[in-house]
Amino acid sequence: MPRETHGILPAVIAEAAPGTPGRFGFGANWAAYLRDIDLPRIDAATDALAALLDRTSLHGVRVLDIGSGSGIHSLAAFRLGAHVTSFDFDAESVACTSALCERYGRDATSRWTVVGQGSILDPVFVHGLGEFGLVYSWGVLHHTGDLRRAVLAAASRVSSGGQLVLALYNDQGWISSYWTHVKRLYNANVLGRIAMTAIHLPYLAARCMVRFVTRKGALERGMSLWHDYVDWLGGFPFEVASIPEVTAWLAPRGFVLQTVRSVGRRQGCNEFVFMRAHAS
Repeated sequence: MPRETHGILPAVIAEAAPGTPGRFGFGANWAAYLRDIDLPRIDAATDALAALLDRTSLHGVRVLDIGSGSGIHSLAAFRLGAHVTSFDFDAESVACTSALCERYGRDATSRWTVVGQGSILDPVFVHGLGEFGLVYSWGVLHHTGDLRRAVLAAASRVSSGGQLVLALYNDQGWISSYWTHVKRLYNANVLGRIAMTAIHLPYLAARCMVRFVTRKGALERGMSLWHDYVDWLGGFPFEVASIPEVTAWLAPRGFVLQTVRSVGRRQGCNEFVFMRAHAS
């Protein structure tokens, strides 16, 4: 029996423009976060990417950032020496990435290209991107409306010997079902958005308290606690997958799991680093 999925939408909605009823507009949240981006956040994002890959340089590596959002992780790859190509489904997200590229990459724009709007579920667009030594998509593909197809499309852009870096929501069973309903209500209308935000403020307060007690301070990867909270509440479509499931999707296509950071039973994203040992 196939696994139950959460938040899969009909193709017409899954491919619909941001702002379509039922789909969260990520770009507006990233535009607000863009005002908070400073050098400490950029340094944190750069350090996090280097640590995940266990390498201090991406000099000469062609990197594809799928769903670039604010652009901060495209910038991190750029700072590590990569030749970066960025795109996003949301026009406001593309504008954010372009703004960061203009601000921090203007002296070497030939190494950073923002190709504009595009969908990882569009096979013509995806094929036209070419192949890359590193394909990166953090917290994006589970919002497309067709997670498995999105993962395989991303994998198709990895050249032989290249790497695929993914962060995907962990399957928590009934808890994931609960959050699916929350996200649907949040995106239903203004009242739903206000209600879900207010009801779950204690959740945000608890996260803040835990970080204060454990002295963790700012979020990892240069993120913002408030904007991360809004993204979490509103992020729909919404799907989840287990670590064995993702590995099973990619193994027949020549991908070997190099690194995995599991969130265990907790909420959040499992992080994967795969290497494409051979082209399928």
